[in-house]
Amino acid sequence: HHKLAEVDIYEKLPVPFGLVRFGVAPDHPEVKSYGAEDNRILGIPGENLSGVYTARTLVGWYNGLPENRDLEPDLSSETAVVLGQGNVALDVARILLSPLDLLRKTDITENSLAALARSKVKRVCLIGRRGPLQVAFTIKEMREMINLAGTRPLLDPADFMGLGDALKDAPRPRKRLTELMVKTALEKPNEKEAGRWAAATREWGLTFFRSPLEILPAADGKRAGGIRMAVTRLEGSGETAKAVPTGEVQELESGLILSSIGYRSLPIDPSVPFDPKQGIVPNILGRVEGAPGLYCSGWVKRGPTGVIITTMNDSFGTAQSILEDLQSGTLALSDSKGGFGSLRSVLHSRGIWPTTFTDWEKIDAVEVAKGKAVGKPREKVVDPQEMLQLIGH
Repeated sequence: HHKLAEVDIYEKLPVPFGLVRFGVAPDHPEVKSYGAEDNRILGIPGENLSGVYTARTLVGWYNGLPENRDLEPDLSSETAVVLGQGNVALDVARILLSPLDLLRKTDITENSLAALARSKVKRVCLIGRRGPLQVAFTIKEMREMINLAGTRPLLDPADFMGLGDALKDAPRPRKRLTELMVKTALEKPNEKEAGRWAAATREWGLTFFRSPLEILPAADGKRAGGIRMAVTRLEGSGETAKAVPTGEVQELESGLILSSIGYRSLPIDPSVPFDPKQGIVPNILGRVEGAPGLYCSGWVKRGPTGVIITTMNDSFGTAQSILEDLQSGTLALSDSKGGFGSLRSVLHSRGIWPTTFTDWEKIDAVEVAKGKAVGKPREKVVDPQEMLQLIGH
């Protein structure tokens, strides 16, 4: 909408596309389109035991994110526990349970593919503090999970009885998602589905009304051996319902515990306003408060909720604010702004030689060629030093 606009994008790594490259599940290439780079912690005893990871770290590992490439997760436990019931939780469960033949055709790293081939995980329990009406995943991901080859869903019919009334006023996406879960839990599967589930060697389930209290150590005291959870009940209803402990406690054996309870943003620089409590840059429609000419978008603008399309729409809103400020003269164009030219000279004066998009195209060509050799869309280079060598830095 503005013919003179030039957009520069800066990335932390020598390769572009951030979360699209490193955060989206490798078997979802159709959605690979300054992020929230810290994890919310559980804040419970035992969180630092071996075998306990954030879902984000595991996603980074199988996607070849340099900082997670040496993770070597312990996949020797038959039961994996995922704390959280959002799309990332389902992504992780799906990758842990997917037949290798499906994964071999994706850009998952060879290293993680080899580890998954040795994996003993046969069961994934996705645990949520609240009930079926409060899950955060979407219908597409749920349907994919129900239809995953070689696996069967374990949904307790008792969790899905009598949801009719509560659904009457629910928005359509929530209604359709709940109806799919109710159908899977309560209706007799058709012959084909029943046969597939009977033959399945792996399974996954949704466990509701449980809140993590403590990760329990295995006999050696170093590794995770299980999890202790508070049984909860709901106060209120719908999206705002709160989980309250009932006083009852339950334990579950597992040596692989993944927390998928969300992300939070970190402050980028002391000069940029930041609200540590909400983990956002204070703003009005994307305009950073107290910093004219500075704008923000995505999770740092409104907190870590929503899917990729939510964030896209969000960026359109911020772009609209910038255009309005240009038209009204609030955003001055008269100042000579050097753009990347001035930044380049600052970097060079510090002895930093940034990689460019042309450099990335060289890395891209190598990755695609490596992938082609093994029948994959690409085989990612996961070592930043190797990336720099490929472009002669």
